[in-house]
Amino acid sequence: MGVSYRCPHRMEPALMAPSPLSGPSRRLSVFALVVCGLAVAAAVVAFVKGAWLVGVVWVLMAGVSSNIAWYYVRRDRLERAAAEANGTAVSGE
Repeated sequence: MGVSYRCPHRMEPALMAPSPLSGPSRRLSVFALVVCGLAVAAAVVAFVKGAWLVGVVWVLMAGVSSNIAWYYVRRDRLERAAAEANGTAVSGE
């Protein structure tokens, strides 16, 4: 019989913790953050060019998209907490 050696730095797939966000919630939150960043950049450009009204609209768009990103992050956290409390598996991709 040979001696089996397990590398201490390698984790088994079943033991690895799931990522903080997974599946559609992660994609939607990342997309919303990208939109938020682009809206902030557009607002800066609009204010530099002197288009104050357009700049304000872009700032409002950045606020809405950041709220959407936070919503999806929080929804995923709550779903994971509920799944852990119920003892069910958390689905992820």
